Parts: sequence; structure tokens; C-alpha cells
Amino acid sequence: MRQQEFMPSSKDIPLRRDVRFLGHILGDVLVMQGGLELLNHVEKIRELTKQLRASFQPEVLERCKEEIHQLTPEMRRDVIRAFAIYFQLVNIAEQNHRVRRHRHYRRSETGEIQPHSIESAVRQLKEKGLTADEVEEILHFLSLELVITAHPTEAVRRTVLDIHHRIAEEMMRLDHPYITDSEREEIRQKLIGEVCTLWQSDELRLRKPTVIDEVRNGLYYVDETLFDVLPQVHKELERCLEEYYPERKWHVPSFLRFGSWIGGDRDGNPSVTPEVTWQTLSMQRALVIQKYEESIKQLIKKLSYSTRKIQITEELAESIRHDELTVHLGDVGEGKWRNEHEPYRRKCMYMLARLKHTRTGQKELGVYENAGQLLEDLKHIQKSLRTHHAEVLANNDIARLVRQVELFGFHLLTLDIRQHSAEHEKALTEILSVLGIEPHYDQLSESEKIELLTELLQDPRPLTSSFLEYSPETRQCLDLFRTIARAKEEFGEDSIRNYLISMTQGTSDLLEVVLLAKEVGLYRQCGEQKTSRLHVVPLLETIDDLHRAGQIMEAYFQHPCFVPDKREGHPIQEIMLGYSDSNKDGGMISANWELYRAQLLLSRLARKYGLEAKFFHGRGGALGRGGGPLNRSIMANPVSAVLGGVKITEQGEVLSSRYALKPIAQRSLEQATSALLISAAMAFKGEKHELNQDWLRAIEEISGYALEKYQSLVFGDADFLSFFQEATPLPEVGELKIGSRPSRRKNSQRFEDLRAIPWVFAWTQTRYLFPAWYAAGTGFSKYVHKNPAERLSMLKEMYQHWPFFRSLIDNLQMALAKADLVIAREYTSLVKDKTAGERIFNIIAEEFRLTCSQVLSITGQQGLLDHVPVIQESIRLRNPYVDPLSFIQVYLLSERRKQSETGTSEDPVLEEVLLTINGIAAGMRNTG
Repeated sequence: MRQQEFMPSSKDIPLRRDVRFLGHILGDVLVMQGGLELLNHVEKIRELTKQLRASFQPEVLERCKEEIHQLTPEMRRDVIRAFAIYFQLVNIAEQNHRVRRHRHYRRSETGEIQPHSIESAVRQLKEKGLTADEVEEILHFLSLELVITAHPTEAVRRTVLDIHHRIAEEMMRLDHPYITDSEREEIRQKLIGEVCTLWQSDELRLRKPTVIDEVRNGLYYVDETLFDVLPQVHKELERCLEEYYPERKWHVPSFLRFGSWIGGDRDGNPSVTPEVTWQTLSMQRALVIQKYEESIKQLIKKLSYSTRKIQITEELAESIRHDELTVHLGDVGEGKWRNEHEPYRRKCMYMLARLKHTRTGQKELGVYENAGQLLEDLKHIQKSLRTHHAEVLANNDIARLVRQVELFGFHLLTLDIRQHSAEHEKALTEILSVLGIEPHYDQLSESEKIELLTELLQDPRPLTSSFLEYSPETRQCLDLFRTIARAKEEFGEDSIRNYLISMTQGTSDLLEVVLLAKEVGLYRQCGEQKTSRLHVVPLLETIDDLHRAGQIMEAYFQHPCFVPDKREGHPIQEIMLGYSDSNKDGGMISANWELYRAQLLLSRLARKYGLEAKFFHGRGGALGRGGGPLNRSIMANPVSAVLGGVKITEQGEVLSSRYALKPIAQRSLEQATSALLISAAMAFKGEKHELNQDWLRAIEEISGYALEKYQSLVFGDADFLSFFQEATPLPEVGELKIGSRPSRRKNSQRFEDLRAIPWVFAWTQTRYLFPAWYAAGTGFSKYVHKNPAERLSMLKEMYQHWPFFRSLIDNLQMALAKADLVIAREYTSLVKDKTAGERIFNIIAEEFRLTCSQVLSITGQQGLLDHVPVIQESIRLRNPYVDPLSFIQVYLLSERRKQSETGTSEDPVLEEVLLTINGIAAGMRNTG
């Protein structure tokens, strides 16, 4: 497939070369698989959409549609797949180019430092005059936890991702400076083979993944990249600190961790049972111990030091003697190490045995009771190596494994548990009714609930008994808490730390979980002494909940049964903020402002009670769900909100784009670390310049106008919901087998019960990207209108100097640049009520034009994304390849709905629709 002509910058020439190279390979494969006829159809459709992009002409649009309509079903399917695979290859090329640019900076001889790198952040701290002591103190506040979730937004199969990985590795080989012509040809042949494999493989899952399938998918990223990359990020920070602050020997605390929701998130997913949670924890432990075993086997190859040449420490010698008495070696390798003069190898054999027995549960053969014991063994080895000048091994191989044990323990990932607040209320209503304490707990007022829960929490007697009968739902709720208690004993305290409550709407929602935790001994109160082994975390999701956040949390902080979490001895309360539902509820501007304001309020409130608030940002990959670059997300938060730690969800297509390749994973995490370091330093030094009161009043006013505009259409227009359901592939998105979780919380067609992911996914497919920008233009326009010169000047100042506002505007630019109302109009033809469809389209189109105009006025740019021309160019080059998929999708949706109206039971075009969904998702680089 040929490329459009344009003049790339010199640094992007290798990227264009790779795209052209892969495009030619795809063209060869299309001819091999479908003949010249297929290639000609693809090229003709592409040329027509290219003409439409150059200058919109209705007759060209009709010719393009006619070309699509006359394709046979078999040819149409192949054309869809050709464009979809092209995007997969372009995405691989762009990822490889990111790796290439990263390496360019690493090997730069001019001392050029990559923007947003760890080194750029450390240098900034040095230039600001921070002393080594101040930096040391800042390091103790650093905490970034990224949480892998199973939210169904990854439209690509694992099998296809594996093929992508192999293609990426072959493409990287082309950059070798001494590659020969024969080697280049060998790579080309391998790539033809891989693209053929891609062509002949199923892109779509034939069944929905189970929760355990999702667990395996999440663990793939830990196994392939994160287990090795996290220690590298810590080491890079230490290297930079030693370069800029050489007067100190640095050891960075383990500040960067990953957690998981997969197997613990049961909100609206009945497949996540206590048994599944236990199996998840078992799989995580098995993998992490297997990784340690692999590392120690590699160490055995290197630790050939002989006591005939060196002396080991007495501590190491004593630990070996202890192992000889307590650890069975018969089931590990060849048993006892054959050379008695090689103590490190002897020690490693005992360590392997203890790890294996821990993994298999054979305690009688000698195990590690906890990860701390493994850490102790490694430190014995490390200390002994240093006594005979083997520092290189001690400071690299052993230090890396020490860091991995500190980060991953025997649990690998801390598993969060999440459940909807209504489930706890239902369970307690039944329990209290059975006991005769309160027949209708769910009908009590909030104050009455709190009063009763307080009384029950302070009563040492249990509420439940194995002799009482409960409904299956209540039994499962109680079983979950028993499973958490068992898990902490079996897998360690860090295996499960937090219990998140979806739709937290009152303090009673938090106290209900504390009471259920008390039933299994996870919360205890003895006189004035209170202990809790389970941290209860509210999830604030709607605009109304965010408004009540201060009231909810203050009542909780004041409650006699409140127990904060602890980090490094500091009391912490974690609070989760939901970006998806708040956006769906109030629109992009209002949701982002309310979330920012909640952080300001809750940070102050927590400090009033001697705590730090740790904010957990429930962001999605798409712009309409809080998506965007990780480092920009961190910088956009209030500076005061980072000292308690930062926690962010990573899900769906974000996982594969950020963490499938080690170099990209390292770059993403370095960018995040850089942003966290700068924000923490600003908070530490008391820099709060972004809290300009005029700016806060401005965004508050803008948010009010935007909220009114958004809700007047989404909730106030009687035709809007039908428009959304008919003018988007929402029903078909629900047919994609990409997650174990249903697309709705209940079996209901109500807007309130529709999850935010399919809401955003469907709008992205139609190129409206409605949730990511709608109502912003009205918000800005109405604000500026009252005093145009002065108020526009202030918005420009806010864009230049307030990271939150800059991130907001830049995300709007990205959404507006990706949106295309010419394509979106085609979907309007699917709406049954033509008058209503045209009316709502015109409302959206008018707001789109207004928003574009306002954003350009604020930024002072001539065009959207002028400040990032590489992304601007990427979108421009992708459009002629996305457009055909959109036109085909509209045609197929129209045909499918005609069949539905005639009552045809067969659904021959569904699979083709799903293929277009995959292709558009790849082309837009976003799903939900």
C-alpha cells in the first residue's frame, strides 16, 4: 500500500521509511492472498478518500460509497482486513520509532537530555537549588502505584499482540549499523511470513474471556516487561542522583509499584467469585516465585567463587549450615551442589529448594515463610561478595534481584477488591433482619445507619453464624471477607490491602465494609485500641458524589472506628476518583474541574485530621475517560495532592501500548517518575502558584456553563438517547468478546446503567468523540463574552502557567483533531427519526465548531495540534486509511439493522462490523 507524500523532519525520516517498508510488505501479502484485484480495490478506495481529504466533493463521496457497495461480501471482508492490518503495522512502526528516539538521547555525545526523562527532572531539582538533604526527604514522599485492570477496552487478541511483538523485534534489527544486504533480505522474508500469519489468523475472539483468562493477560505484562523494567527505573534514578549529587551515596526507596484489579474487581461482574480471587492470588504467587527461581539459576552460572581463592562472611557460612539441617534438596536439580568449595552455589541450591517448596506448599521440606527471609539470604550473599571485591555482581545482578523482591514479594501484585456499595447494604439488611436487630436497615436515613453501625462496631459480639441461613448473595459477600482474611495469612499482608466501594454516596457505605471486616477479624477494637488490616477506600464517581466528598470523608475521619492506613509511618487515607462516570454524568470540562476541586478540598481536609490523602485516579485510555500521557496526568493534579502518593489505573489498550515492549515501558515509567519528582519537589518547597484564586473562579464559572450545556442535551433532550443508540455501533460493541464483564451494570436500557466504557467506545467509532469535548466551547464562549479582552487574556495566561488547564486544553485539542464531523454525519443516516437525527447532529456540529474556535483562541495557534506537529502529521496521514473503514461500517450497520427489522435470525454481517470496529480502534489509537 502506497504512502502519501509529505516532507518529514529529519528525525522522523526513519519512521516514514519503516511505514513505507511495512506498507510494501502488506501490499505483497495482499497480492499473494487475494490477487491484484484485492490490492486494486484497496488502492482505489484509498485514493478516493484521499481526494475527499484534499477537497470535499459530494460526487467523490458518492463514488467512494458506490465502490464500497458493489464489493462482494468476501472482497469487502478482505478490504476491511487490509486497512485494519495496515494500522497495526503503522502502530508497530511508531512504537519502534519511540524506542529509536529514546536510544538517540541515551547515546547522544552532545549531552542532550531527553525531555521528561528522570535526568531532566533531577537536573531541574539541582538548578532550583535543592540540597541533597532536601532531595533525600522528597524521596520518602514519592509513591506511584499503577493498577492493571481488566476493563474491556483492548480490542486486540493476545495472539495478535504476540505477532506484533515478533514484527517489532525484526524491525528493530533493521537499525543495526552493520546489517548486510543478505541479512536485510532475510528480515524482509521473515516479516512477509509474520504478516501472512497475521492475515491468516483470527483477529476476533470467538468467546468471551473468563476472569482467569484476563488474569493471565495481565500477568503477561509483568512476566514480559515489568518484572525487569521496574528495577531499571529505580536504578536510573539512583544513577542520576549520583551524577548531580555526587557527595552522597544514594539508595532510592522502592517507590514505583504495580497492583491489580483483575480477579478482585467484582462490581457488576458476577464471574468474580471468592474462588476466582483465591485462584488469582495463587497464580500471582506461582509466577513471582518462578521468576525468582529463574534468576537464581542464572546466578548459579556466575557465582563460581571458590573458598580455595576467597573467604565468605561468617553470616553466609552460618546460613548454609542452617539450611543443611532444615532444607530438603532431593527434589531440586541434582540435589546438593557437587563442589563443596563453591559456597555461593551451595547456598543458591538451598534457596532454589526453599522457593520450590514455597511454591508447591511443601512446608515440611523447608520453605520461605515470607519474602523477607529470601531478602535476608540475598543480602547475606551481597554482603559477602563485597568482602572479596566482587562488587560488580553484588551491585548489579544481586541488587536487581533484591529490588525485585522488595517490589514484588511473594504476592507479585497487590490485589484490590472492589464491590458496589449496594451489595454491602443488601447483605447487612438481611443479616440484621435475621437477627431481629433491624428489619429494614436499607430504609433507614443516613444518620440512623451511622448510629446503628457505630453501635455494632463497638459491640465485640459477632453478627453472623454458620448455623444461620442466608441468601446466596449474602453468603458470597461474607465468603469474600473470609477469603481476604485467609489470603493475608497464606500470601502475606500485601496480597490484599484495599477494599474499594463503588458508588460511595455516604459515610455509612464505608462503615458497612468496616463492620463486615470486623466479622472476620480484619477490624478489631479493644478499649481505645483499634486495628485494621483492610483499608477501606471510597470511590467517588458522579458529580453529586464529588460535591459531597468533603461531608462524607469528614464524618468518616471523625468516626470513633476510623483507622488510617500507614506508609513509612505516615497516616494515609486513600480516596479513589472516577473519571469515567463523572465525565458521562457531567461532560469533560465539569468532570475534570470537579475532580481537581475535590483533590484540593480533600487534601486540606485530610491534613486537618493529621493525614495525607492518597488519590487513586480511575482513568481510562480514551480522552473521554481521563486518558492521556501518564506524566501529563500527574502534572495536571494539584501539587498538594501528590505527597500522599499517586495511584492510577492502567487498562485495555494502554497496557499493550505502554508495556508490551521493554524500552517503551521504561520510557513511560521514566516520564511518570520525572513528573512525580517535580510535583513532589514543588509541594515540598510549598510552591502553590497554580492556586491563583482568579483562575479558580474562572474555571468554576466555565464549568457551570459547560455542565448546563452538556446536561441539557444528554439528559434534557428526549431524542438524544435514541440518537446515540442508533447513530453509533453501541449494540455491536457489546458483541465484541473483549471482557468478562457485562457492558451494563444491570439488564437495563437506562442511560444510568450503561457503563462508561461502551459509551466512549461507541462515540469514538463514529468519529464524533463526543464525550471528550462536547460543551467545552459553550463554557469558554459564555465566560469570555462578559469581558472579551480581559477574560481571553486570562485564559491564555492559565494555558501558559497552570498545568491542569494546559492539560485540559491539550486533551481537547487531541480530541477535536481526531474527531471528524464529515464522517460522523454519515452515521446520522442510521437514525430512524430523520428530523430528530438532523437536529441533534446540527447541535453537536455547531458546538464542535465553537469549541475548535475557542481552543485556538486560547492557545494562539493557527491549527489544532500545531504545538505537536508529529502527532498532527500522524493523524493527517492516518485519516485516508480510517475513512474507508468508517464508510464500510456505516453501510454494514445499515444492512444489519434492515435485517433486524425483517426478523432475519441470521447475522452474516456482524463479524464484518466487528472487524471494522477493530480496524477503527487501531487507526484512532483509542477504544474506550
